[in-house]
Amino acid sequence: MQVVVLADTHAPRRWKGIPEGLYAPLSRAEVILHAGDVCTPDVLDALAGFAPVHVVLGNNDGPAVAAWGAPETLELVLGGVRVAMIHDSGARQGRGRRMRRRFPDADLVVFGHSHIPFDGVEDGVHLFNPGSLTDRWRQPAGTYGVLQLADGVVVRHEIVPLPG
Repeated sequence: MQVVVLADTHAPRRWKGIPEGLYAPLSRAEVILHAGDVCTPDVLDALAGFAPVHVVLGNNDGPAVAAWGAPETLELVLGGVRVAMIHDSGARQGRGRRMRRRFPDADLVVFGHSHIPFDGVEDGVHLFNPGSLTDRWRQPAGTYGVLQLADGVVVRHEIVPLPG
């Protein structure tokens, strides 16, 4: 299963529409995950034109994003992989241990909030933050994530810089 992972798009202040470099990955996606701070549901409507979207609430998301279907946390199985989603995973120190306690059955925890891409295993749980496409802070480029999930395994996991 091909999955595109986004977070912290911050529309309309930062997100003005789907970036040109994201069209090809979205066209190949079977599922899109958004780890919060969408800010306006029109982002989710646009993404849903490519594939089913699963989203969690970020600290900048209001009632309209919640009404679109965004809970605070989400747990689902994709390609046999137990995926948990949360916007703010807390401080970097102790993150793996906290996420393991919060989502004891998860194979993969997708999060956002920091705008800093992260892809690693801590305390036996794979943690994945795609960074932000549109609000890169101190990062050299905006980023998104691509996952390939199959038979209960994260076959491929990559943080991808947005071209241009």
